[in-house]
Amino acid sequence: MWIYALHRLLYAIPIALGVSVICFALVYLAPGDPVQSLIPADATEEDIAAIKRLYGFDKPLVFQYFDWLGRALTGDLGTSLQTNRPVLEDVTRAFANTLAIALIAVTLAFAVAFTLGTLAAYNVGRPIDRIATSISTVGVSVPNYWMGIVLVIVFAVNLRWLPATGMGATGSENFDWLDWDSLKYAVLPVVTMAMIPLGVVTRSTRSAVADILSQDFVQVLRAKGLSNTRILVHAVKNALPQILAVMGLQLGYLIGGSILIETVFTWPGTGLLMSKAILTRDIPLLQGTILFLALTFVLINLIVDLLQTLVDPRMSRA
Repeated sequence: MWIYALHRLLYAIPIALGVSVICFALVYLAPGDPVQSLIPADATEEDIAAIKRLYGFDKPLVFQYFDWLGRALTGDLGTSLQTNRPVLEDVTRAFANTLAIALIAVTLAFAVAFTLGTLAAYNVGRPIDRIATSISTVGVSVPNYWMGIVLVIVFAVNLRWLPATGMGATGSENFDWLDWDSLKYAVLPVVTMAMIPLGVVTRSTRSAVADILSQDFVQVLRAKGLSNTRILVHAVKNALPQILAVMGLQLGYLIGGSILIETVFTWPGTGLLMSKAILTRDIPLLQGTILFLALTFVLINLIVDLLQTLVDPRMSRA
């Protein structure tokens, strides 16, 4: 187990380095000069050169990358061009806000999806199977940003039950998850974020468990007189590694792909932060946010790999 964990950790190092190269290079493919917004209208050539030298944009890209990587390894992701604050400070604050709603969304979605998918697999062709299939189809097919807009129109505009945007009347600094006056701001973003993992995990769970239940060893268990409940437990245990892999990917997608949802609800997370960085061409902030999210995705996959070996030790010998 520990040797397998060490191997997976060593594999993650070159992946992380490759991610850093992509994160650094991608932002330079967009048109425009990142320091253009910092240059006054009456700036001279000497002033422009001084500003570029101050932020390191006067060096070749290769040297800029290694300078940036060296600072990133020490926790220094640079300074935002717009706010003049450390990028790491802005990213960690926004990441905490994203993680708060993402964890609630995936917990609700995974619990409901795992139950629905298991029941659907055990009752193939019956009403519960058709209901689960319909829910998974809606979750996978409907764009989450469109779902968010519909929820805002229905529950915020028409019914006036929930607020449409923001993170509380007092902002994110004083947000209290135990106070309904604050918690109600998170309801619509959480429901919107939960729709896609609900659909994907329901479908994956149904497929995995149904495949196990159709195998020969299940017929042997029935012939030996095992109860349906114990047979279902065996099937779920054998299907769990595959289900965990899907769950891990969905959690990574939610954390890294929340830009549209957070923009719709003006939720001050990494998605909204990255959106603002793109619009203002804030290169250090954009690079730091992308790198932070990408490394989080790599870490989640590493944790899922280790959890799979705990559930099925045979995987560590693969």
